[in-house]
Amino acid sequence: MATYHIETYGCTSNRGESREIERALRDGGHRPADGPADADVAILNSCTVVEKTERNMLRRAAELEAETADLVVTGCMALAQGEAFREAGIDAEVLHWDEVPSHVLNGECPTPTADSEPVLDGVIGILPIARGCMSNCSYCITKFATGRVDSPPVAENVEKARALVHAGAKEIRVTGQDTGVYGWDTGERKLPELLERICDIDGEFRVRLGMANPGGLHGIREELADVFAANEKLYDFVHMPVQSGSDDVLAEMRRQHQVAEFREVVAAFDDRLDHWTLSTDFVVGFPTETDADHERSMELLRELRPEKINVTRFSKRPGTDAAEMKGLGGTKKKERSKTMSALKRDVVGEAYASMVGDTREVLVVEEGTGDSVKCRDSAYRQVIVQAAGDHGVDVGDVLSVEVTGQNTMYAFGEPVRSARVRA
Repeated sequence: MATYHIETYGCTSNRGESREIERALRDGGHRPADGPADADVAILNSCTVVEKTERNMLRRAAELEAETADLVVTGCMALAQGEAFREAGIDAEVLHWDEVPSHVLNGECPTPTADSEPVLDGVIGILPIARGCMSNCSYCITKFATGRVDSPPVAENVEKARALVHAGAKEIRVTGQDTGVYGWDTGERKLPELLERICDIDGEFRVRLGMANPGGLHGIREELADVFAANEKLYDFVHMPVQSGSDDVLAEMRRQHQVAEFREVVAAFDDRLDHWTLSTDFVVGFPTETDADHERSMELLRELRPEKINVTRFSKRPGTDAAEMKGLGGTKKKERSKTMSALKRDVVGEAYASMVGDTREVLVVEEGTGDSVKCRDSAYRQVIVQAAGDHGVDVGDVLSVEVTGQNTMYAFGEPVRSARVRA
């Protein structure tokens, strides 16, 4: 029996891949180490979404190589830029996610059985429903790692979700590179059916849908919004990256949607849900983005006022078409990022300020700093309960809280009655 150490960077989908690796290693008799220095093998599940992340991965890989006897690198950077680790002089096995367990277990990779419990993050279960996407964005390097979408059957994903619930999951995070195109490779749009069937599983739990591009959601917008309206287990939360408010920039990005289609998806959810959270992403400083294009993005943000916003400066990624374009320069990208980030803080802060004085039912999902806990309401807005021990609150509880204050990115709450569900 050997020991292992896993570090995961990047998106929720990557975290889900790490949990599958860990499940196989545990089934094979391995056990987690206290840290890389105590591990027989260290596994780095890497990300490479922007240049800064790439540099961080190389630095961390070098540190792990010095600390542990055997280093395995997997994940998006390993699959898209595996040669970068060798060129940096790092002695590591560069492997696909599925290859890691077999390598560590000397060619053996046990098939999970009914007695094999999935690995949870506390009370959070991660369910990668498919790998890959149907897009060909001109700036994206992740597609080189994940390829085209490959969707397992609905029944297979439902059984994985059921196993997560039986293992104690109170929150299931449905994830993938683009959840909206689940099933497209088989000629069907299966996301609404999958979510309905997961919600039909017996038990007290919530379901969060992960990132879905507007192009994939547009064709199922009304059906999907109906599923959300009909199922209380679904967080009323949609992460749909628009990336730009300019159709010209979206065309250069090859994003496979226009701003009007993004609006139409938002309208479908607005029509059916009274209280929901729109999460979106913007890339600022794309090589062809003009001042007018940037202002269109700002106008879209002011108009739709998403409750969660990710702002990223354009970063050239090797091998992509956008890497060959003449860039705007760091100063202009920094200025645009600064102005959009300031607007983001105003918009998000306003959303959380509007919650103050409300009473909300929340699920306690994670421990916070000190004696606080992180909770989520029905729209996946974050509520922090401080002095949780004094209130008798544990992770996995469902309780009512009065929202007493807010910060820019979250609210504060006080329990108004004792927890009714305990993990």
